[in-house]
Amino acid sequence: MPTRVYIDGVITDEKAAVVPVLDRGFLYGDSVYEVTRTSGGRPVDLGRHLDRLERSAAAIGLALPAPATLAGAVAETLAAAANAEAYVRIIVTRGGGEIGLDPALADRPRLVIVVRPLVLPDPALYDDGVEVALVAVRRNPRRALDPAIKSGNYLNNLLGLREARARGAYECVMLNADGWIVEGSTSNLFVVRGEAVRTPAFTDGLLDGITRGRVLELARAAGIAADEAHLGPDDLFRADEVFLTSSLRGVLPVVRVDGARIGGGRPGPVTHALGAHYARFLERVAAGIEAG
Repeated sequence: MPTRVYIDGVITDEKAAVVPVLDRGFLYGDSVYEVTRTSGGRPVDLGRHLDRLERSAAAIGLALPAPATLAGAVAETLAAAANAEAYVRIIVTRGGGEIGLDPALADRPRLVIVVRPLVLPDPALYDDGVEVALVAVRRNPRRALDPAIKSGNYLNNLLGLREARARGAYECVMLNADGWIVEGSTSNLFVVRGEAVRTPAFTDGLLDGITRGRVLELARAAGIAADEAHLGPDDLFRADEVFLTSSLRGVLPVVRVDGARIGGGRPGPVTHALGAHYARFLERVAAGIEAG
């Protein structure tokens, strides 16, 4: 099962794929990106991912290819890889040029698409749940580098995950400067109390995850109360259930926070139900019933 890389219209394998060392994405993280997966060979929520890519690019003043061009390049790379199911990463850098921070030094945007065989989390994680750690690393303030921008500058997230892994946890939970919970390094977080599902408020400074939005929609369609809220650490420790969402994880149960059990210490019924709803959504994408 091969990996194929598209760089400005040319598709190669990963060993032959080359981006110039003076590319600003490499030098400064001056880029935006999206990650999705396929289901039944069809990209999941590609339209929503491309819309968010456009918002991220607009926020940093980066011109993107037309959506149809991006979607066509994804389809071309998927066809070249010919994997049964695939991981898809779409990257647009500001390009190369003279070394210097001034964006005006860039020559032209560079489009890179990476398609690899899809590797999903170990099924045991869904059966047993995972542990998360509240870390000291705070999420970037919105007025510094807005977390709503999915950029190539990921050092803040990396440091949060590094701290969590050093403490034996699967994922970190980051707070904003005001002490509100915002998100994980590469995931959104939900808490369940009684029959109500809550996720940190977008205005507190987080990436509005595509799967986060899908799960909110699926919960409401199933008659489950689901909304955003300001959430603090106490909301996490007092929750009956906690789960993470992301494009590759789907709905992943959390059963411990900093070593303390959540609820009964096992994945709960609401988490199981939402995981099942999301799995059925993926089945509809695979069948061509749900738009990808």
